[in-house]
Amino acid sequence: MPHRLQRRYAPHVRDLVSQHGDLKLALAHGVPRSTAAGWLRSGPRPLLTLDDGRDRATLHAENLQLRRQLARAGALLKLLLVVIRVLGLDFHGRRILERRSRERILRAITSAREHVSLRRALRLIRLSPSRFHEWSREPSRCGITEVEDCPRRSPTQLTPDEIRTARELVTGEEYRHLSTDRLAILAQRTGRLFVSASTLHRLIRARGWKRPRRRLHPKSPRQGIAASRPNETWHIDTTVIRLVDGTKVHLHAVLDNFSRRILAWRLAAGFEVASVLAILHEAGSALAPTDIPTVLVDGGRENCNASVDALIAEGRIRRVLAQVDVHFSNSMIEAWWRTLKHQWLFLHELASQGQIEQLVRFYVEQHNTVIPHSAFRGQTPDEMYFGTGAGVFEELELKKAEARKKRLEANRATRCVTCAGGG
Repeated sequence: MPHRLQRRYAPHVRDLVSQHGDLKLALAHGVPRSTAAGWLRSGPRPLLTLDDGRDRATLHAENLQLRRQLARAGALLKLLLVVIRVLGLDFHGRRILERRSRERILRAITSAREHVSLRRALRLIRLSPSRFHEWSREPSRCGITEVEDCPRRSPTQLTPDEIRTARELVTGEEYRHLSTDRLAILAQRTGRLFVSASTLHRLIRARGWKRPRRRLHPKSPRQGIAASRPNETWHIDTTVIRLVDGTKVHLHAVLDNFSRRILAWRLAAGFEVASVLAILHEAGSALAPTDIPTVLVDGGRENCNASVDALIAEGRIRRVLAQVDVHFSNSMIEAWWRTLKHQWLFLHELASQGQIEQLVRFYVEQHNTVIPHSAFRGQTPDEMYFGTGAGVFEELELKKAEARKKRLEANRATRCVTCAGGG
């Protein structure tokens, strides 16, 4: 359906019809009867002329000032509309629970209706007319500040005394060991307050009450065992990997504390003590006769048995039990288990032991030779272990400085339309 254009008439025609009050005069000028009747009901419109004593220069200055104010208001309105649309502010699907907020919106709409129509104001803030009229029909806020609604209109709401009692219970030190749900039941048992747990939760959220339940934990050690050279301290541990069919395989590994290098590892179908001995022998095969590493283990039977005791008796290793002989945990190799599983193994469907062995072999090689460690300023565990990465940090700093220089040159050489126009 094509849009019908609105007809406009000269101001003197309207003034002539309004002054004489004659519809025939309007019809003689081609004005419809309904339009002329509206002119007669509203009366003549005031016109700004030179008859009020002000000269042309004064009127021109006032006109310029009004134009500037109108342009400023239009610019601010456009900015507000863009911000509203970018932030996605919309009343659709969103409930305004606080009555004070609804009343503020209603007052702002009432003030705006002096200059714009109600339909346009609602369209600007994206508020539906049905919701506006629903809010307008709500009873006004009660004068009692402790309650949300008037007690006579909402007699089932909590009284001011009950709200004060709820606050004492929630914020009291003597009940901080109770959860909010149990606190609501205890309040009913003791007869102090008869409200449900959901009501108590709603009061806490709406009124911003803070329960005195700040947890104080003992300070954890910031620094663990730190070796000063390779093969000074080893970490050994076993982790379990579950296949898709539910079976389990056990992965044993030895990690060097100084370099984070995986010295040896072995995958077994079951929990085998011999696997621990095998990786200890493999890790110690390249040791010098004077190197006697300290092995940090947990208290499992794979680490505390006759075979491991024999290695200790021969003077080949020293054994330290985590959280027993020292207050440190074996967290370094446990952190590596977490990295291995979540960043590599769990990205595959673990169907067989052979597949897991291939995946572990690939990741151990990447971990030792390719992946740089942040604690070593870009060096890999192999470079730390063998001492071949002394100049890696300085080389990275030079390359970063060179890259930054090229970035600055490229950006300064690039000109957009705005930069080219500005000279």
